[in-house]
Formats: sequence, structure tokens, C-alpha cells
Amino acid sequence: MVPVIASPRSEDRELTLRWSARVSLTPRILFVNVFALALLAGGFFYLDSYRSRIVDSRVAQAQREARLIAEAMGAVDLPERAAVAVRLGRDTGTRIRLYDNAARPVLDTQALGLRNFVLADPDKQGWGLTAARFLDAVIDTVVAAPRPPLYRELRSGNEWPVVRIARTTGTAPANVWRAPDRTPVITAAARVPGVGVVMTTINARDITKTVRVERFRLGVVLAIVSIVSVLLSLFLARTIVRPLRRLARAAVRVRLGRAREVVVPRLPSRRDEIGMLARALSDMSLALRARIDAIEAFAADVTHEMKNPLASLRSAVDGLSRIHDPELQQRLLAIVRDDVHRLDRLITDIAEASRLDAQLSRAKFESVDLGALIAALIAQHEERGLERDVALRFDRPPATPLIIAGEGARLERVFENLITNAVSFSPEHGLIVLSAMVEAGEVVIRVEDEGPGVPEESRETIFHRFNSFRPADESFGKHSGLGLAIARTIVEAHHGTIHVEARDDRLHGARFVVRLPLGSQT
Repeated sequence: MVPVIASPRSEDRELTLRWSARVSLTPRILFVNVFALALLAGGFFYLDSYRSRIVDSRVAQAQREARLIAEAMGAVDLPERAAVAVRLGRDTGTRIRLYDNAARPVLDTQALGLRNFVLADPDKQGWGLTAARFLDAVIDTVVAAPRPPLYRELRSGNEWPVVRIARTTGTAPANVWRAPDRTPVITAAARVPGVGVVMTTINARDITKTVRVERFRLGVVLAIVSIVSVLLSLFLARTIVRPLRRLARAAVRVRLGRAREVVVPRLPSRRDEIGMLARALSDMSLALRARIDAIEAFAADVTHEMKNPLASLRSAVDGLSRIHDPELQQRLLAIVRDDVHRLDRLITDIAEASRLDAQLSRAKFESVDLGALIAALIAQHEERGLERDVALRFDRPPATPLIIAGEGARLERVFENLITNAVSFSPEHGLIVLSAMVEAGEVVIRVEDEGPGVPEESRETIFHRFNSFRPADESFGKHSGLGLAIARTIVEAHHGTIHVEARDDRLHGARFVVRLPLGSQT
């Protein structure tokens, strides 16, 4: 099979994360903050209702002024009406026109020289007012504001709606018009008894100016807040998205099988949730790297351990085909049987060791009485009988519970391995002492034998897989070297420790010490 080698470009494409607007956090953060600003921008539309209230107020004012002017015009004689009209027009800022009962024009303050009503020519105004008018039109279109009719001068009094209504109903109506520069023009009329109808006209530029000033202030505030909000959003996105992107790229590299060469950033300066995530991912990658290394080392050790019995078995089988001496054949067959038994034992231990981590990760811990468990193990060994008349003794404190949270079957395997190991090293008529006590919230189990002990330089390596320190008189191949490694794995899965030390009460002998926490575990 030809291996497939990925090109650098394909690897780069695999490593490149596609941060679209649908998945990246930056557009989301910007959208949330800008959306809040959009609600603030609704103040522009609130200004339209503010303008409408001002216009309604000015319309009511124009109606009152029209009534008062009509009363004043009706209270003076004809020669004085022109002077009164000019004075009232100057005081109110309105253009006053008087029509007789036939709606014919009788008096106009503008014709009398009072030029207080002049419409601005939008073509002669600067670009600032042009932009303001355009913005007025846009907002009016968005809010669907009613559009007043364009103001134009009419010749006959009957052509003015307010004059016609005032003549026929006797009320004081008012209309709002739109000047060429989009400022409101308000006309109002009132009946003058026995004389006719008086009409007032005013260009309320101050309303538009007030609304535009408030809109400019709101726009400046909104622009400043928008810039600050966008900058803060980008800063927040940068502090969140960039480290997440680095972590994601590192995770992709780990997924591509580069666990050894990938260094997941730990972000030690960050004390927030992203820093916690970075350190958790870094620890996870280190654990994964250690697990991969352990698996490779385990596979290499298994290969090495399997080769020895297989080589012996192959040599014995080859010898059987060439040797015809019955006695030699029986010896070779014995070697074959021993190698087959050794392979069977080795494969069984390897299978258990390889499944152990996964099984312990799924195990449900229950309350286990270590005292009862060890006592039952000793009873079983004594019923079966021990090699070389080795004796077992269990010292435990009376009426002291030795309850821990764990898996009973696995813990039984730990002490079974320790007892079997102690028996194999014990001399003829030796004594193995197991003791249990509670120290500082832990159950401490000691297994002591009278064997040769463990050299100080080997007290750690004996817990490695396939590392066996056996008695000199023991036949080769009776142990796989996995017993103590399995025991340590089980103890550490129960949040405990196991180590070996020399017996301080004797010149020789080994003491295995197991510490397991009391009480429940989570």
C-alpha cells in the first residue's frame, strides 16, 4: 500500500479555519453593540414627533392670534385698520390680510411695507442647509410623516381654504403649508363681523431650526458613542477571538496527528474563562501526548516481550523436526508447553492492562470495606495453601471502619498482586504481615515480607510495565512484569498512592505502602 503524503497546500487549507460572519464572534459582538446604538438612533424619529407637537402648538397659537386680530380689526374704524394691522403684524411676526364679505382683498400688511413674511430661496442657500433638507426628507419618508402641500400665493380669498371655511362656518381654521426650503408656513383665518375675514400667515422657520439643532446634537452624541462602542467591541472581540483562534488552530493540528509538535498556548497572563480554557486544553494535549507516548512504549514493550517466548517456541519446534530421541523430544515438548503457557499468561495480562484505563474511567465507585476485603483474600490463600509454608497475618485496629469509595473488584486485584508478589519473594516458612490503619484522613495498608527487599535504585522502576525484579531461584517466564504496574494504575485511579520501601525493623525485606483516601469521592 502506497502511503498518501499530504501536500503543504492541502495541510494549510486544513489548518485554515473559515471564520465567516455566521460563526465568528467579532460580527456578533459588533452587531449586539451596534444594535443598541440603533435603538438610540431612534431618537431621530422621536424628533419628528417632537416637531409635530411644536407645529400643533403653533397652529393653535395662530388660531388664537387670528381671533384676537379679528376682534381688534372689528373694534376700529376703517381709517385706523391699516395702522392697527401693521402694528399687530409687527408684534406677532405675521402677515395680515383682510378680505371683505365677497372675499375681495381689502388690506395686506406686506403691501403696506411690513416685510416680515419672506420665503427663502433654497437655490441660494449653502450646502449645509441643502443637506439638512435632504435629511428632513429622508426622515419624513422613513416615518411616513404627512407631507403638507407646497405653499403658493393665491389671488382670491375664496382660493384660501381657511378664508372660505371662516366665511361659511364662522370658526377660526388653520392650515400648514410647506415652504420651498421645507420650513412650515401656517395660515389661520377668523371672521370679522360686519367687515369680512382676516387671514394671518407666518413662516415658522424657528421650528425647523430647533429640530435641526437638536438633531445635530443627537447626531454628534451618536457618532461619538458609535465610535467608542465600535472600538470597544473590536477590542473585546480581539481579546476573545484571537486567543480562541489560536487554541482552535492548535486543536486542529492535534487532530491532524501533530500532538508531539504542537504547543497549545497556556495564556498564563489571563485569569478569565479563556485563560482557564487555554490551560485546560494545554493540560489535555500534554495528557494526550503522554498517553500516545505510553501507548507507543507499551506496544514496543509488548513486541519485545512477545518475541522472547516466540523465539524459544520456534527453536523448540524446529528441534522437534530434527531430533528423534524420545527423551529430548519430551524436553522440547515441555519447553513448548511452558512457552505456550507463558504466551497465554502474557496475552491475558496485556489485555487486562490495555483495558484497565478505559474500564476505570467508566467505573462507578461504591463504599468498600478494605478490612473485610483483605481478610477475605487472606482466608482464600490459606484455604488454597501457600508455597513454602509461608504464613499470612493481618493486623488491623479493632472497631475502626476502613471504608473508602472505590471498585471492590479492582481493589481486590491490587492486594492480590501484592500478596502474590510477597509470597514469591518470601523464604521457607516466611511470614507476610498486612497491616491497616487510618492516618490523616487516609487508609494506609502495608504489606511486609521477609524477602531480599528491593534495591533503592529499582523502587520506582518495578512499577513500570514489563519490568520484573524476580528471585534468582525462580524459573524464567513465570511472571509478565505487569502485576505491580496494574496495581499502581488501579490505586492512582482511586486517587491514592503506592510505593515500596525497606523494612526498618529488619535487615532485609520489602514493605509496600498503599494510601487511599477515606470517605466518598466524586
